[in-house]
Amino acid sequence: MKKIILSDFDHPIVKAKAAELTNKAAADKDKIQNIFTYVRDEIAFGFPSAGDLMRASQTIVLKMGQCNTKSTLFLALCKAAGIPARIHFSTIKKEIQRGLFTGIAYRIMPETLSHSWIDVTIDGERHRIDSYINDKGFYSAGIHQLKKRNWNTGFSISCTSGESSAELNLNEEKFVQMDAVIDDHGAWDEPMDYYNSSLYKNRPGFLKLFIYRLMVGRINRRVKKLRKECFSNGLCGT
Repeated sequence: MKKIILSDFDHPIVKAKAAELTNKAAADKDKIQNIFTYVRDEIAFGFPSAGDLMRASQTIVLKMGQCNTKSTLFLALCKAAGIPARIHFSTIKKEIQRGLFTGIAYRIMPETLSHSWIDVTIDGERHRIDSYINDKGFYSAGIHQLKKRNWNTGFSISCTSGESSAELNLNEEKFVQMDAVIDDHGAWDEPMDYYNSSLYKNRPGFLKLFIYRLMVGRINRRVKKLRKECFSNGLCGT
């Protein structure tokens, strides 16, 4: 059986996008900045009906993703651009999805979920990056909702340490979800290897998958509504 590769960096769509983003950048840090901005803002935050099992090329076409599918895309673009990178998996508290998943969809969710970010190596130094997960508009909407409810975790953001960020700063690590991370499952070269392992927590049974697919359209509409309301009320930055 042919091995499934989700970080399909050699796919023509991925190669073309990586070239578009990095060919005019001389330094790796500039290439990473361009990849980061693209994955953060051109891939809107949302939940694909296929869950985590999305190829990078599919995410480019869909123009939407969550932590794991955006991380797969980030990894593939780095590989295509020749930048050393790995996808780093962990578990994360389900509270990170509070306010997005509600009712039965939230109640049936496991207490911890498999989550990922990107490790990149620039000039011999490893950097952890997760602040591309929420597009900038939705990040601003989420921050507004957390303040409104006096929460420190929810709406795809965790700031229990006092702050979070949707910006890239290689000199000083800033994160959007890291405060909700629990166990470390290590860095991997290919996401599917992790998903095939016993460490993976997001493998749903038939019933949960059926409910997820019924609910995901409503959840994505909620994300879009929050983003739109935030901008229309002048509460979100550009």
